[in-house]
Amino acid sequence: MLKPQINSDSFTGLLKTVRTQSVAECRFPQSSDINEIIAVYPQVSCVSCEISSGRAAYSGKIVLTLVYTDEEGKLCRMQKGAEFSHYADDECFAPAQTGVCGLTCEKTGVKRDGSSFVVTAIVTADISVYARAERAYLTAAEGAHLNIKSVPLCSAVTFGGESEVEDDFDADSVVDILIPAAKAVVLDARCGTGEVEVSGEIYLSLFAMRQQTPVCLERVVPFKSVIPCEQSSAGIAAKATAEITDLNVTATVNEERGKCEINFVCNLSVCGSFTAVREENVALDAFSCDNEVALTFASESAESCVDIKVYTERVTGIAACKAKLGYDCKFFAAALPEAECAYNGDTGAVEGAVNATLVYEQGGEIKGTQISLPFACVLGGVAGEGERVMVTVAASGVSVRLRAEGEAEVEANLKISATVTREQSCTYISDISEGGEKQKESCALSVFIPEAGDGLWEISKKLNRDPEGVLACNPELTFPLSGKERILVFRGNQT
Repeated sequence: MLKPQINSDSFTGLLKTVRTQSVAECRFPQSSDINEIIAVYPQVSCVSCEISSGRAAYSGKIVLTLVYTDEEGKLCRMQKGAEFSHYADDECFAPAQTGVCGLTCEKTGVKRDGSSFVVTAIVTADISVYARAERAYLTAAEGAHLNIKSVPLCSAVTFGGESEVEDDFDADSVVDILIPAAKAVVLDARCGTGEVEVSGEIYLSLFAMRQQTPVCLERVVPFKSVIPCEQSSAGIAAKATAEITDLNVTATVNEERGKCEINFVCNLSVCGSFTAVREENVALDAFSCDNEVALTFASESAESCVDIKVYTERVTGIAACKAKLGYDCKFFAAALPEAECAYNGDTGAVEGAVNATLVYEQGGEIKGTQISLPFACVLGGVAGEGERVMVTVAASGVSVRLRAEGEAEVEANLKISATVTREQSCTYISDISEGGEKQKESCALSVFIPEAGDGLWEISKKLNRDPEGVLACNPELTFPLSGKERILVFRGNQT
């Protein structure tokens, strides 16, 4: 009579990752003194993400800053914000699930609409949906032989929180800040006891005025966020993202010192996940010498963070440019730098482009144009076989020079954060049931010729004998077998 022992518990797993895009727009009333739009900067952040039956709905906010020249050629700015919402449908989504959403702005555009300017932004949402599930696994069975092995049983743990980052510094002769832009890059995420510590750097870029000249000021601000998490255990690597939800930069001119005192404050939304792993002895296979058995198998997998590796690169090359640049152009600044990229697992390289707004003077007028420098950086030793890489890149230190008529040579610094993950998977018996009685062998002695690579478990199952009995009859065997052995099977009186 078969008497199985089956354990059960619940766990959290990554159900699905989806990507969707939406369009957000702001309408700016057209001022009569707008001469030319120089730069547009979007700051986007997620407000909420809710999972319902068949749908993942998210909302966000976007703040668009527009810099333009007036009729006198002076640089001015306007700023406006908007809220937006969108969704992604999938039949596997359910209300009890948890969604983690990250937003990025892919592209902006400006067009005239009557007496107004309409600025549109294409916003991409990456949504990871986590769900609770039940697992059952066989650990023992009276009346059957089990192949018991220790396997990793995984459960995903999500975390999130907010923190404030502040910095003060001086800048020479700055009279106004037109656009503050910032990019947060996570450089390390590590679990402690009851908390997750996430650290990184914020790359701050200020499109500013120094007296009557537009300039780009840059600064790297370190940050550290400690997120409470009851399920966190010390030493586990985590994957995390940091999103700037609010950004405020104030400048106070100190005429006595001839400097501008700048105060930078931003709110960070930090979220991520890690994999809690525990080793359990479970049955991977089973058979009975007396009866047939029906086995039900279950499989599960989880993506675990291995490490976060950091690289610094300098890239250079000829950039694509929308405007026609000539020797009559005077370059002021490459403002609002950003990088878009992806990791190529075949080449081991990060491939993408550095984008910036080139502010220059031509024919006595200040103008602005978008420049784009494609790049490919090979990351040495970033990942091993079977590992995946997700990258975040910040661009800074962009410089532009005219190499030839119509050819702008661009150099830029890249800070690359590479999160390395590895999939852990296992298959085990979730249920076992007894079938019909097996036919007994009538001969007292059999000789069995094994296959190369067979282990003790495979031989025992083929012979329908318990492993201890096989070893007792053939103590000279060394596993795995070469295929040249001869295995003797003795059977007692079966009457």
